[in-house]
Amino acid sequence: MPRKASRTASLRHEREYAQLGMARVFGLDEAGRGPWAGPVAAAAVCLPLDAPARLAALKGVRDSKQMTPRQRAALAGAIQTAALAWGVGCATSREIDERGIVTAVKLAMLRALDAARSGGIEPDCLFVDALLLPELRHIPQVSLVGGDQRALSIAAASVLAKVWRDDYLRQLDTQYPVYGFARHKGYGTAEHQAALQAHGPCPEHRLSYAPVARCLREPA
Repeated sequence: MPRKASRTASLRHEREYAQLGMARVFGLDEAGRGPWAGPVAAAAVCLPLDAPARLAALKGVRDSKQMTPRQRAALAGAIQTAALAWGVGCATSREIDERGIVTAVKLAMLRALDAARSGGIEPDCLFVDALLLPELRHIPQVSLVGGDQRALSIAAASVLAKVWRDDYLRQLDTQYPVYGFARHKGYGTAEHQAALQAHGPCPEHRLSYAPVARCLREPA
């Protein structure tokens, strides 16, 4: 009978690096690369590898895309409590338009890492989901493709980034209610497309994204 996939991301990679003297691994991940509106968010999380009781509270933390909103909300607080350090950062829709989404993702990650380091804990190593940060080449880095499924520190970062961004879009919905941001979180749903065609973009839309740019050219 095939073995069921674990419902909690592994610490295997973090423990391997701890054995090499790099116990303070900061996992980084982003949320919101694909939406047509709102910022891209990122989080950085450093977990206490030598504190099993604190780590036990993270049961169920995995790739945020595999979790329900209720599960993410319930575990976000546990991640913040268990972590040695954590931080969230973002890059705005205008920064995405001006710099491109990949550069904006890296900018959000750098801001998240700055927030996580503000408490005085410095990273021995960075685990980054499918990216490297050349601005921090003096810090050892590991690019893990699918890292939010393979490393608990990255999975925890994915949860914090997703929860922060979803909360931001819910707040944005009160400012621009015609778009339905609270429901689709800025992604390109049929509802969002119809609202864009009817009302045009708002200041939080990513004007460099083709579906939004078309609404600038086409009459409502």
